Amino acid sequence: MKNTVITARRKKIELLTLLACFIIGNLANLYAIISYETPFSEMLTSFFYVLAFSGVLYVFWTILRILFYGIRSLFLKKRNAS
Repeated sequence: MKNTVITARRKKIELLTLLACFIIGNLANLYAIISYETPFSEMLTSFFYVLAFSGVLYVFWTILRILFYGIRSLFLKKRNAS
């Protein structure tokens, strides 16, 4: 089995991506609180829902990146083969 190395730069990028997903989840929660006129204590009580939404958003973003780079590498290989 091939050993892989995850660089510090890649770890930092992934942590920033996860943080961005968490912020987007909190902003969506804040929008829902304001639009449905519920008390702001919902920001604390729905924290675990925000965490779950952030995880789903991160997985979705990861799948999109994998598809994008996979398709891009296929086109680059075809172009180099010609």
